[in-house]
Amino acid sequence: MAARLVKRCTCLLREAALLVPAVSPAGRLRLAGVAHKTLTSSATSPSSHFPGSLSELVEREQVFTPYPERQEVDLLIEKATGPEELLELLGGGHCLHQNHAALMLIRLSRLLSEKPGDKASLIQDARFQQLLHLLNSQMERLSRRGQETCTTSRGRIERLSTASNQAMLELKCSNSSPCITTVWHGTLVKLLRSLYALALPAASKELQSVEQEVRWRMRRLKYKHLAYLAESSTTYMQERESQELLAELLVHLERRWAEIEDGRMVVAMMMKVGHLSKSLMNRLEDKCLELVEQFGPDELRKVLVTLAAQNRRSVPLLRAVSYHLVQKPFPLTKGILLDLAYAYGKLGFHQTQVFQRLAADLLPHTPSLTSGEVARCTKSFAFLKWLNLPLFEAFAQHILNRAQSATVPHLCNMLLAFARLNFRPEQEDQFFSLVREKLVSELAGLDPALQVDVVWALCVLQQVQEAELRAVLRPEFHTQFLGGESPKNQSTFQKLLHINATAQLEHPEYTSPLLPASALVPRLSALDRKATPLQKELQETLKGLLGSADRGSFMVATQYGWVLDAEVLLDSDSQFLPLRNFVAPHLAPPSGSQPLPPGAKRLAFLRWEFPNFNSRSKDLLGRFMLARRHILAAGFLVVDVPYYEWLELKSEWQKGAYLKDKIRKAVAEELAK
Repeated sequence: MAARLVKRCTCLLREAALLVPAVSPAGRLRLAGVAHKTLTSSATSPSSHFPGSLSELVEREQVFTPYPERQEVDLLIEKATGPEELLELLGGGHCLHQNHAALMLIRLSRLLSEKPGDKASLIQDARFQQLLHLLNSQMERLSRRGQETCTTSRGRIERLSTASNQAMLELKCSNSSPCITTVWHGTLVKLLRSLYALALPAASKELQSVEQEVRWRMRRLKYKHLAYLAESSTTYMQERESQELLAELLVHLERRWAEIEDGRMVVAMMMKVGHLSKSLMNRLEDKCLELVEQFGPDELRKVLVTLAAQNRRSVPLLRAVSYHLVQKPFPLTKGILLDLAYAYGKLGFHQTQVFQRLAADLLPHTPSLTSGEVARCTKSFAFLKWLNLPLFEAFAQHILNRAQSATVPHLCNMLLAFARLNFRPEQEDQFFSLVREKLVSELAGLDPALQVDVVWALCVLQQVQEAELRAVLRPEFHTQFLGGESPKNQSTFQKLLHINATAQLEHPEYTSPLLPASALVPRLSALDRKATPLQKELQETLKGLLGSADRGSFMVATQYGWVLDAEVLLDSDSQFLPLRNFVAPHLAPPSGSQPLPPGAKRLAFLRWEFPNFNSRSKDLLGRFMLARRHILAAGFLVVDVPYYEWLELKSEWQKGAYLKDKIRKAVAEELAK
């Protein structure tokens, strides 16, 4: 059966190819009807004979009714400037075919997009209800015809034959009754979007009819129609709980993703529907990777912002976008630069050449930025740990020049960004005077966690004063964070420990209030972190140098909120001493009873991993500079073990010699003072 059907199709197409050059467009429609009839008769009656001449069938076959030619009413619909003009067409004696109702509703939606307040009165208009009734009657007839067609073998063949690129013009009845001109595919998807925009109730029969018709035609819609529907109507579908239609749309978008040929389309779909389906987003990322070479700066920006909004760190796509941002000489506007900085900061994706270009291109735009844009950009670069000194100096100067427009949230963001990067501007006295002037009256009104962040940032930058310390260390304030178990509360409490240590170690004139002794006891979470390779190697090497387990302590949690990688005690002859009985005021609670011998020195080993530094720099981030200052102020000699020095050591002997040399240098520097 199937073999005979294929054979007859081949013969038909061969004869049609010979006749097509001499056939007019109307004749081609006839040929389509002949092919349709021939395929159907072949499928239903295998014993039927193939006609001797294709032209005989063309003469006998009823011609399909084409899409109606443009009439005067079409022009009136397009030129209508108000809803009243459109509604008057219903009673103006015009001959309206079935497509006009859809076109009028689409035009109404566009006109009312500028006047959303008129939608309620329009829905109550009798003429509008008449228009909806006309549309609904057509949709019901169309749906009924579609169901009848799908239940017959002829309907199945028609669905196959209409899967070509041309829009479906009509459904041919099984008898000789007149045919119905339907709403074309492109008009149908615009109609659905317009009905959503006109705020028709979800239970509206007209809306449900159009939704049902869209579902019936889903397989025959071109991908561009599906993409338009997804881009324009997804939000409405979610709001109106059209879950079945939305689910089918997502399935078809995913199955036919290979049909995407336009870069703008794939970017729009990533933005509109990518977050609704993980599998669809994976397909879109693959297609985006394929088409990224065609993208301009705006498309690249949209891709990155979409990935950032969905927190999708697609490394291959990010690399491809970064490559084109660096290699292509297209100009980047101020808005694009700000969005790119935000996206890279949100995703934590480091690409040095991109950051260099962003900083270089942003510098000339600095005078035209608002205070909010400066704060946003500074925060983005802080997330990336990228400190470009000329750009950050320009940001600080911008805030000073526009002190009146700088709000407290802007200054808080700037302050936290500077603290993260340990950046102090050249005019730091003027800058921090401005910060303090703005914050004096506003600090108490900020969110409690933000108050702690601001004071902690001032501690990092060595600009905190006693008034700020008292504001967050008073019992009625800090007690709300003592028992918190959420990650945010624990982070805030950790910063309170650092603020308390700053008050004790760097402000000797400050006496109270302070955190209670019970709050200084280290939590188990501070010691539960997985050991890094550098940490393991450092401990093993130190154990070999010490020779005895009681001569050193590892992973020492202090009352200051910092954890020492190792602690050792040296006598005046630089020999290791046991730690167990000597007083240790840095622990919580303090331990030991014997005072240190004369000339004895405490050494703290601090390892610095790659994430502890600014990007492409050997400068520690502000948090770790604060840790180092506190350990020094607590009476320790600090032995720094940065990753970039440790990685050069290949043998155990080299690592041991390296630590011995570090210890000697720390002692020598102390003696030199």
